[in-house]
Amino acid sequence: MAGAALLVMLFFVLSRLSGLLREMVIGARFGTAAEYDAYLAAFRIPDLLFQLAAGGALGSAFIPVFAAWWVKEEKREAWLLFSRMLNLIVLVLVMLSVMAAFFAEPIVRFVLAPGFTPAQQALTAALMRLMLAGTVIFGISGLVMAALNATQHFLAPAAAPVLYNGAIILAAATLAPAYGVHGLAIGVVLGALAHLLVQLPALWRKGWRPQPALSLSDPGVRKVGLLMGPRVLGLFFVQLHFLVNTILASGLDVGALSALNYAWLLMLLPQGVIAQGVATVVFPTFSALSASGQLDALRRTFERALRVIIFLVAPAAMLLFVLREPVIALLLERGAFDAQSTRLVAYALQFYLIGLLFHSMLEIIVRGFYALQDTWTPVSIGVLAMIGNIALSLALVGRLSFGGLALANSLATLVETCALLWLFGRRLPAGLDWRSLLVAAFKTLTAAALMGLAVWAWEHWLDTRFDAHGGIGSGIDPRWVLVSSAALLAAACYLLVHQLLRSEEWTLTTTLLRRRRSL
Repeated sequence: MAGAALLVMLFFVLSRLSGLLREMVIGARFGTAAEYDAYLAAFRIPDLLFQLAAGGALGSAFIPVFAAWWVKEEKREAWLLFSRMLNLIVLVLVMLSVMAAFFAEPIVRFVLAPGFTPAQQALTAALMRLMLAGTVIFGISGLVMAALNATQHFLAPAAAPVLYNGAIILAAATLAPAYGVHGLAIGVVLGALAHLLVQLPALWRKGWRPQPALSLSDPGVRKVGLLMGPRVLGLFFVQLHFLVNTILASGLDVGALSALNYAWLLMLLPQGVIAQGVATVVFPTFSALSASGQLDALRRTFERALRVIIFLVAPAAMLLFVLREPVIALLLERGAFDAQSTRLVAYALQFYLIGLLFHSMLEIIVRGFYALQDTWTPVSIGVLAMIGNIALSLALVGRLSFGGLALANSLATLVETCALLWLFGRRLPAGLDWRSLLVAAFKTLTAAALMGLAVWAWEHWLDTRFDAHGGIGSGIDPRWVLVSSAALLAAACYLLVHQLLRSEEWTLTTTLLRRRRSL
């Protein structure tokens, strides 16, 4: 599992780096312009349909049911379930996409972006229709990804997002100059197709063959549907939160929606590389341990995964918080993305980073519940959290503008994480080892805080030196010097404090790395 996690994390790094490159290319072309705001708003409805019908809801419900057949070596029944779910998802998504395309104008005008100008609303509706084609393709690809993960194949699913980002990068570089933001929408559809095609050879090698099977009476299909129900409800409220953010941001200054999007994606960079990489690998293991009744082994695996997540994410969050402006400037500030865009994104990012650690922990905690085939608990808590998120957004947007929307998300995620972790401990016969978890978290947060102080002092000392000497000469951007030197200082300080505190997480992480190199 450790070896697979490191492999998947490598591809998650490639995925996030390609996603970062995507945002760099898009930012240079569009910055925080009104045209890009329209593109982001148009993406909401296709993403909503995908998430509710075939996204995380389907994967989290399908993997435990499919894995139960797979581990019993009943491959024929497993692939029959897959085919029936595949045909059903395609049928549902085609119907929903056609309806959304038909009602695109009123959806945009009265629901999605009432604060946009009429020209922006017309552009948003046109872009939405174009991107709805990618929703059906992504639905198929999402189920394929779930099946491959359930069979312990992680390489192709981990590589798929890299190709998706690559298609959008090519579209932004080659199509956007001629077709504007419509070129990006075309790139989304082509990216969805690449996301699917890269996984099909692995699926074929695992034994899948197309079957014209469709049955709502199949017990497996019904079980997946029952498990999906609560998750769909939870995802609906998550998407409702994004929808409310879009509606509120559409009434703010131009660039608010774009700034929130850039900040959200930057916050998700460490979360995706670390937390999603680990969670993708541990979920099938969680499911297998739960199915075989090894709840004590499940508890130990869960605690270890959670502690490693905290150990890796906390310093990343602190470093990005302290260096948010120079990092954003280095990554995005070129072309249409100017210094004002950097300030807008940095303003939102500081509030999102408050919740980064809790977003990452949720990746593990929620999968623990799904492995126990308990979808109602995380969904019910998630629904309450999203309701609180929306209420906080409405309360804070007037005081903090779009920064209030980011802060509301972080506060709601903090409460959701604490509640779910406590409830998960109650679900296990022996409970969780709270003492070891809290001691580990205290050591990690202490190390991260001291690291942050050291980086902050180093940043201010360098700024003073650069101001006194008028830069560093040789045509080198001082921001590169600051970020690279601060990153090295941060790593040294963080690891030194952990060694002084005799942290078990440092020993565990180095052990996993040594084992991976010996494989």
